[in-house]
Amino acid sequence: MNQTLDTIRNTTLTYRQKVLALARAGEERTQPLAIAPEVQALRDAGVVCDLNEGPAPYRPRYVLPDYARFLDQGSAFLRQEPPRDLLGAVFALLGLYRHIPSITGYPVWVGDLDALLEPFVQRDPAALGPGGELSPAAERLVSLFLEGIDRDNPDSFCHGDLGPDTTAVGRAILRHQRSAGRAVPNLTLRYDPARTPEDFAEAAALCALDAAKPSFANDPLFRAEFESLGLAPYAIASCYNGLPVGGGSCTLVRLNLARLACTAAHTLGDPEAFINGPLAEAVAATLAYIDERVRFLVEESGFFESSFLVREGLIAKERFTAMFGIVGLAELANALANAEPGSRERFGRGGAADTLGARVLAAIDRLVTAHRSPYLEAAGGRYLLHAQVGIDSDRGVSPGCRVPIGEEPPLHEHLARQAPLQTPFIAGSGDVFAFEPTARANPGHIVDAMKGFFASGGRYFSCYAADSDLVRVTGYLVKRSEVERLRRGEAVNNGATVLGMGAFDNLGVLDRAVRR
Repeated sequence: MNQTLDTIRNTTLTYRQKVLALARAGEERTQPLAIAPEVQALRDAGVVCDLNEGPAPYRPRYVLPDYARFLDQGSAFLRQEPPRDLLGAVFALLGLYRHIPSITGYPVWVGDLDALLEPFVQRDPAALGPGGELSPAAERLVSLFLEGIDRDNPDSFCHGDLGPDTTAVGRAILRHQRSAGRAVPNLTLRYDPARTPEDFAEAAALCALDAAKPSFANDPLFRAEFESLGLAPYAIASCYNGLPVGGGSCTLVRLNLARLACTAAHTLGDPEAFINGPLAEAVAATLAYIDERVRFLVEESGFFESSFLVREGLIAKERFTAMFGIVGLAELANALANAEPGSRERFGRGGAADTLGARVLAAIDRLVTAHRSPYLEAAGGRYLLHAQVGIDSDRGVSPGCRVPIGEEPPLHEHLARQAPLQTPFIAGSGDVFAFEPTARANPGHIVDAMKGFFASGGRYFSCYAADSDLVRVTGYLVKRSEVERLRRGEAVNNGATVLGMGAFDNLGVLDRAVRR
């Protein structure tokens, strides 16, 4: 079968989607990485997975430019003068986005949208109307900016941040996104109880019920962690990835714990032997593979020597880390506990599987935290732990450390048990909750649940209404209506829709418990 011709003849792909697919096919023709046999064996078994990054890393997986610096200094490479007003800032950002590399071919982070644009609003009296809201002309410009992001970057991993403070631009963004029905950009509200007003948080909750965004990030937790690592400021990018601004992540390699449970089934009867044996070996193999991918990117690809983003100070190699992902903790914990379906010992029920899952997670965290990359300076070469959301081909594998769909406990128990599990994941972990449509009458209930979750140590909270066309799949968004179009063989603009269709079919996303 000719992969190139199959891609060219595929009528469900747009032109840009074909170009990206053909680029990946070309990359697959080379194999420059030095991969040890024991690592390759785990890759072949599906235990270690690079999430289709390709065999020759030529750009970091996630790039988070310092957009504030760009607006302040302009860009010699792009012949962009520093913008002086809101219109100039919008066009400058839209122009830069087209030059930001990533695994998706589109920017995975478009910036702190409200903080970037608010200064231009405040300097222009004509941009503010009564009550401190945007004037009609300024609100229209912000709306066109958001629609421009959607049209130019048709991929649900394109992500922007709001908050923690309320701004005129932030409120306008929520108004637009609630009614626009667009999956792009994905959004996060960084919530701080000392800085985020209640009415702003409730407006975000109402927007999330209709548009499956923004999600809520525990800003004090993330901020303190990145400050302690010397990597402040941070941003939330792609799905829910916490990463340093002006840097990013060279790679994301995941350890599939559900697959490990299958390949090492003979050791599951002795959890201690499993943790010290197959688990430790798999963690070491994953770290070795991350090291090799980082080595090639830093030493051979020439990315950091050739990028204008580096020359102009918008990113720096010293602010790039790498991410160690895990998936399928629930399945492994259930296997270690020998917890059959329906048992009270199942993961998420407060029994033996929860205890064993916490032990597994602590062991992984200890090993990853102790490892140091010889090629990276960020956090002293430490890689950051990430609860990976899964891929469309996963079957019987729950994202990160989440409770399997169909086995969710009542909401208050779910939040209390998930919160401590999210603690080690400095590079991001999140859970998703579907609510009855009647929740729109009481957004304060959503905000209270989120605040309780964060007070218990939770990191990231996402929700949507069960009747919304927009659905948060794992960390990204797709539209049910576009999935149906794709099923009919029609091309759709959002490249993540095909992933969402696979997740609908294989991960049971539409079967989540609906919270009352």
